[in-house]
Amino acid sequence: MVTSAQPERPPRPNPVFRRLRGKRSPAEFAAAVRRAAREIGERVSCDARYIGRVEAGEIRCPNYAYERVFLHMFPGRTLTDLGFTPRSSVRGRRVRTASETRGTGEPYETRYTQNQYDRHDNDNEESDVLRRAFMTSGATAAAASLGPLGLALDAAAAQRPVRRAGAGDAGALEDAVLRIRLLDDRHGADGLYRRAAAPLRTAYALLDAGATRQATADRLYSGAGELAISVGWLAHDSGRFDDARSHYAEALATSRMTGDAGLEAHAFCNMAFLARDAGRPREAVRAAQAAQRAARPLGSARLMSLLALREAGGWAGLADRVGCEQALARAQAFYGRGSSDADPEWMSFYGEAELEGLEAQCWSTLGDWPRAARHARRAAGLQDPHFTRNLALYSAELADDLARGGHPDEAAGAGMRVLDLLGEVQSSRIHTMLAGTARVLLPHRRASGVSPFLDRHASLPRTA
Repeated sequence: MVTSAQPERPPRPNPVFRRLRGKRSPAEFAAAVRRAAREIGERVSCDARYIGRVEAGEIRCPNYAYERVFLHMFPGRTLTDLGFTPRSSVRGRRVRTASETRGTGEPYETRYTQNQYDRHDNDNEESDVLRRAFMTSGATAAAASLGPLGLALDAAAAQRPVRRAGAGDAGALEDAVLRIRLLDDRHGADGLYRRAAAPLRTAYALLDAGATRQATADRLYSGAGELAISVGWLAHDSGRFDDARSHYAEALATSRMTGDAGLEAHAFCNMAFLARDAGRPREAVRAAQAAQRAARPLGSARLMSLLALREAGGWAGLADRVGCEQALARAQAFYGRGSSDADPEWMSFYGEAELEGLEAQCWSTLGDWPRAARHARRAAGLQDPHFTRNLALYSAELADDLARGGHPDEAAGAGMRVLDLLGEVQSSRIHTMLAGTARVLLPHRRASGVSPFLDRHASLPRTA
């Protein structure tokens, strides 16, 4: 077992926090915390037990989500003013082994529950850095220990002594990111998400262990941030929006710690996409604009094009046709400048097919079905057939646009092509889109091809 150099101290009560609770019971105060969280878009599962642990001093410093909520509740105060220990002072505690940590609500827990944000069942809440501090012997074994995925935490390695990470670990981490992206392009997110969380834990453990050289440390931070975004995307595409938001926020925090503008732009890009899908279009616009500010000095026109499309999606969600059209025009103009050496590696998916597909989504959101169908048809026709997931996505978009635009026979034909691809693709997003199309086509069962499509769709196995 790895232990810290400092002995564990008994908890010291937090009388300041107790005074702030006043005459309210712990349960009443916990309810006030949850309400405050909702006011600022956070989600915490605060209860009377958590309040009791804070007042008893068992939680010396809250995680960042609770910190934001408490500072919102008590404006003008710092964590120290609320009786907490400064975050920098909680480092150096005893590090848990993997066996002790598993099943205690770790931040990258692989199971998905309603209490995803309830992280106060262990001491790891005291620091978003310390909560990752269990160590493997390296990412190489982790990246090879889960069969075809090549992505898992080596449980045996977690019991071995801590060592500083080297270039081989950074390389293995970068390989894990690439492999996740490749598998997602081919098969979709649903079968990957739960298994991809383990290497993410390993990545942050490597950060805690430190690196032999600064160049290696920079690669580790960048790789961990990109891996957090990749795992967040798997959560996003499989409908686990709360999980995705958490992973994207982790990547954004990593980018801010290291001053990595490219990682920051990528994190905001995905946060904008998530906000659009979660029904928060104004947040989508602001996140996309933040991404563009971070990306502007990087010199990648293709990146700026994608970020303009993210902004356009937000404007469409706000039913602002003018704002959407302006952002789409910028996206087209940037795209027309061509590719360059400054384009990020993760943008390999972004070509003319994706440009057309994202524009189709904008017109669909605005209710312009003929225009949406035209762009979706182009996207499906341009897509490399090896990228099965995107081909299914664009075809599903086309089917839905045709169905809502009054062309049930063509919609059924496009829907059939999606059904043909579902044996290779597992994506909740695509299943949801196809289910919506089927509902629209129900009154048109007598139209050519519609009944066979509806019958085949109805025979699909239920997704969890």
